[in-house]
Amino acid sequence: MRRPGKIVCVGRNYREHAKELGNEVPTTPVVFLKPPSSVVASGEAIVLPGGVGRIDFEGEIGLVIGSTLRKATPGQAAQGVRGVVAVNDVSARDLQKSDVQWWRAKGYDTFCPMGPEKQGTPDFAGLELITRVNGSVRQRGLSKDMLFAIPDLLSFISGAMTLEPGDVVITGTPEGVGPLQAGDVVEVEVVGWSSVRSPVVADA
Repeated sequence: MRRPGKIVCVGRNYREHAKELGNEVPTTPVVFLKPPSSVVASGEAIVLPGGVGRIDFEGEIGLVIGSTLRKATPGQAAQGVRGVVAVNDVSARDLQKSDVQWWRAKGYDTFCPMGPEKQGTPDFAGLELITRVNGSVRQRGLSKDMLFAIPDLLSFISGAMTLEPGDVVITGTPEGVGPLQAGDVVEVEVVGWSSVRSPVVADA
């Protein structure tokens, strides 16, 4: 698969997820980056590094950028979306709490499983996300329940950094995140658009 130029991520974009981790509900978007080297395709394994504590799954809706967005209005940003991908924002939770920056917690190799892109313009308020672990539904979220709507997020991000064709913006995870163990199989689905399935293994 072709890796994105950059992966721009939004944290705490569902009220109940912010609460389940004991975080305040943000009043402006919480934005961070994951490195392209963390991306793996559907069917490839999530590798749990040793000695880093709890590692969580986080199913997310991803938007693939199709045209350059710089200081875009929400309407312009919506027109700049090329397609949708399912993404798992795998997170080393203990490191996320202890480190000032999240680069380690979010950036390990294999920490960004990404499904195939389906091109088209979605109903930005009508997307549904489902995360399953070993066949059991663990997360279910609707984009209409996001704190910050997708066009608004893209506009906000493009005000600080140019979004380029092929970049991916992932839009936050709903409540229900939990730890992964070797032997698990986790699947993230954006219903009708994309899915990514990942076996979980311990680092050798």
